[in-house]
Amino acid sequence: MKLQTTLNIPAQNPKIDYASNVLLLGSCFSQNIAEKLAYFQFQSLSNPFGIVFNPVSIVLLMERALKNETFTEKDIFYHNERWQCYEVHSELSQLDAVAYVALLNEQLLLLKDSLLSASHVIITLGTAWVYELKETKSVVANCHKVPQIVFEKRLLSVSEIEASLQKLQSLLTEHRESATLIYTVSPVRHIKDGVVENSRSKAHVLTAVHNLKSHYFPSFEIMMDELRDYRFYAPDMLHPNQVAIDYIWERFNDIWIASETRPLQKKIAAIRQGLAHRPFNEDGDGHQKFLKNLQQKISEVKKELPWAFIE
Repeated sequence: MKLQTTLNIPAQNPKIDYASNVLLLGSCFSQNIAEKLAYFQFQSLSNPFGIVFNPVSIVLLMERALKNETFTEKDIFYHNERWQCYEVHSELSQLDAVAYVALLNEQLLLLKDSLLSASHVIITLGTAWVYELKETKSVVANCHKVPQIVFEKRLLSVSEIEASLQKLQSLLTEHRESATLIYTVSPVRHIKDGVVENSRSKAHVLTAVHNLKSHYFPSFEIMMDELRDYRFYAPDMLHPNQVAIDYIWERFNDIWIASETRPLQKKIAAIRQGLAHRPFNEDGDGHQKFLKNLQQKISEVKKELPWAFIE
């Protein structure tokens, strides 16, 4: 008896391997995949401007980076005793305006360098709901707890999302044609918008992505159909829990990551487990021998991956 609906997802190419450079942008679920890539020591960069949920804001940052449109003090504002920018996440906020602009431009250069060297670009779209500043009619990436009266909340149409993603693809074609673009839709439930509204949002994003006929990894569908149970959610009942993240990662690993990397992934996982080990006696002979063997394993991995285990 089969008690699960399993998606038939064909293997994709070109594969991600240890020579690849992967850039991940978008919703918080992109962070989950990025953490797995980092855990196994793949070369990757995730969300240099923090989590960005909507497609318009993702594309705006890519356009800024590739067109060298640097940030100035005109792009920031003071709120809640910190300097903020509507184009980025609040985690980047600073106490000093000059330092903040400098940080934003450092991150912009980091994004540009990553885009220009990327073998794979993974875009995780979270929502079609956006907040526009009434004064400028511009979509913001983050409201930074500014009073909602200054914004208009609206649902991006399928055609608007499609136009943004077409611009994204044009930018990549112009500046990094060899990069493989992979879309995925976040399985995180945006219930703050409302249950029906969340479904409408996901439907708009999914329709736009599939209209473009690009590479698509079905993380949303895996969560909704293969892991069709609340036991796979975190206590907030909105985010996938660690079991779900691990499962979706395994599916991504099977489909997008070269099988030749598996032995090295296993070695790295064993080292990670060793590094997390807490001994009863740190000064004991047994633990010292364990540390020596662990260091030997790290040295062996670093011969293949010189960047590995540099924290």
